[in-house]
Formats: sequence, structure tokens, C-alpha cells
Amino acid sequence: MGQVLHGCATTTEAVRRAIQNSQESLRALAKRYGVNQKTVAKWKQRKTVADLPTGPKDAKSTVLSVEEEAIIVAFRRHTLLPLDDCLYALQPTIPHLTRSSLHRCLQRHGISRLPEVEGSKPSKKKFKAYPIGY
Repeated sequence: MGQVLHGCATTTEAVRRAIQNSQESLRALAKRYGVNQKTVAKWKQRKTVADLPTGPKDAKSTVLSVEEEAIIVAFRRHTLLPLDDCLYALQPTIPHLTRSSLHRCLQRHGISRLPEVEGSKPSKKKFKAYPIGY
């Protein structure tokens, strides 16, 4: 199976492994693999050849405060209302709340999808088989 690289990746796992196992100088390795010396130094120091995740270490909202997120999460868990109903109910309390910020907050806390309710959907049935040309 192929390796998936992000858009800014300059090396593959095989090149990283070769850099880590090599005894050559940083300059020689950088020239051989066509990367910066800082890149070679970085991979020499790392214990693994896996890329570190990009982005912030802890995901947080730039729009909602911690207290507002707590209100949203408690409201959703208590009422189990759909997204738009939650939005209309919470907007008087949190005026700057938008549908997208509410959805991102619910996704961050793992409650963006409502649990399936037993018996709410009719059971699935097979289609009746008809002869060709019917």
C-alpha cells in the first residue's frame, strides 16, 4: 500500500529511515536527498520516521468561550434536539452563536450525531424480483 504524504512533506519514510541510519554529514545527506540541512538534522534527532500531526495540540474554539461550550454540550446532552433546534434555543443565551460554530463545537465533543432511536425507522424489505422486460 502506498504512503500518504501531506502537501508540505519533502521526504518519505524510506528517506527518513535512510537519514537516521546514515553516518554521513548533514550537508552530504541534504545534497543527496535534495532537502534542507535543517530537515536532515530534524530527522536525525527523531526516534521514529512518522510525521508529527500538524495543527494545534488541543483543539479549541476561537468564537466560543469554555463556559459557552459547556452550556452547549450540557444542553445537547440533556435535550437531544437536532442541530437547528439547538441553535434556535441557544441563540437568546449566546447571541453570537452561528450554525457552523455550534456544529464545530458538537463535533469537537463527539455529540454531533444524535443516537439512533429504536423503532423509529421501518424495517428494510427486499425488492420483489421481476422478470426482464416486465
